[in-house]
Amino acid sequence: MTDWDIVLRGGRVVDPETGLDGVRDVAVADGRIALVAAGAVSSGAVELDVAGQVVTAGFVDLHSHVTDLGGLRLQALDGVTTALELEAGSTPVAEAYRRAAAQGRPVNYGFAASWTLARMEAVAGMPPEASLGGLLGRISDPAWMRAASPAEVNALLGRLSDDLADGALGIGVLLGYAPAASPDEYLRVAGLAAQAGLPVFTHARDLIELVPGTLADGAEEIVRAAGQTGAHMHYCHINSTSHRHIERVLGLVARAQAAGSLVSTEAYPYGSGMTGIGAAFLAPERLGERGLTPASLTYAPTGERVADVGRLRELRSADPGGLVIIELLSEDDPADRALLMRSLTFPGSVVASDAMPLTWTTGVAPADLAGWPLPPGAITHPRTAGTFSRALRLLTRGDPGPGGGPLTLAGALAKCSLEPARRLEDRVPAMRGKGRLQPGRDADIVVFDPETIADRASYADSTRPSTGIRHVLVNGSFVVRDGDIVADARPGRQIRAEPA
Repeated sequence: MTDWDIVLRGGRVVDPETGLDGVRDVAVADGRIALVAAGAVSSGAVELDVAGQVVTAGFVDLHSHVTDLGGLRLQALDGVTTALELEAGSTPVAEAYRRAAAQGRPVNYGFAASWTLARMEAVAGMPPEASLGGLLGRISDPAWMRAASPAEVNALLGRLSDDLADGALGIGVLLGYAPAASPDEYLRVAGLAAQAGLPVFTHARDLIELVPGTLADGAEEIVRAAGQTGAHMHYCHINSTSHRHIERVLGLVARAQAAGSLVSTEAYPYGSGMTGIGAAFLAPERLGERGLTPASLTYAPTGERVADVGRLRELRSADPGGLVIIELLSEDDPADRALLMRSLTFPGSVVASDAMPLTWTTGVAPADLAGWPLPPGAITHPRTAGTFSRALRLLTRGDPGPGGGPLTLAGALAKCSLEPARRLEDRVPAMRGKGRLQPGRDADIVVFDPETIADRASYADSTRPSTGIRHVLVNGSFVVRDGDIVADARPGRQIRAEPA
């Protein structure tokens, strides 16, 4: 008879919270870590020799738009054990949780309430649609972007309040997609979140350097909301919305933090973004604000670089939710790479992927995605498959060549697991079991080779899984074993906030 469900023997256990970094055995029972000990751990039903491998808490992604099984598996192969939709969010949030539970997921999941979908309903009369596809399909409709009346703001706040009562993990605000929304409306949303004790996850409005006539500078608006309402304001993908003004934005955030405001940041280690081609800031007349041209955009369903303004208008009209890769910072330029690294290494900043769902060049997803590997024809942003492995490579080993990265392994891992969990744990009890490799915590575990962990996805081959990830457990069940997907594994559990 065995004492444990799983024993991982002889690995280098790294726990960012306690500072443990040493050779230990790890025992798992009933979905939790039962024991972390230096040898003498009794037998398990499954035993694996993981000598030379790092054993640590699974990665917590606060910013994943992936709902499809193939995309979630790519994230699991990147070490992700919890993937949360917190920037766009979903509304009604109860329906989003219901759909995810019915689908079954390989990783843990959760949702913020969606200001965007609530606004589409309250301002434009669009029926609620608890999906990213529904949001992107309407993203270019000017009806929802206009300034809202007081009654409309009250209506959208009512919808968000209902979502928070149903366990939403905060409020996600795509403010950059609706530039006519008033700063006062944003402050009221932040005030609602403050009352609930939950964060606001914001895609910032335009910076004043990019759009001098903007209603408010995007960075100053986030900081002001934190100071005036006391809300925890989380600055989404600060790398992509700050462009080459990252130093100014980070300086503002640092001053706000020093003054006692609760402002947190996230970043992903890529120079290009991805969103629906119908986004307001991708209108042909606005590309110049970011120094872009139509050729800066690659339309994912066909893989084409957009040839000219005429083609851009055609695509925005025919397929406003069609995903497009946007070249923002050059990953080949040392100065731009330094800006990306600055956003990643900023104190307290966490790694978050902004992972995107799979797009199929065939026009529709294959009927059966239960098997693995993915069938041909899938395209996404490489950040879906490679964000965490790439971040660890850059933060601990640096670019190819001599020298190491700017952080210790434990410091880099904290940005991938412990710190994201801490962003939510005050009001989300489930998150207190995440991000730590300690007895009694959830058995969300990643095992990887610290010398070879790396991203392999590229813009040309965006679905190549990361390398160096050996095993991934979610709630004590393998979803990746010996570097490969466990096809029938669906151990992911929902994560919800407790009532205020």
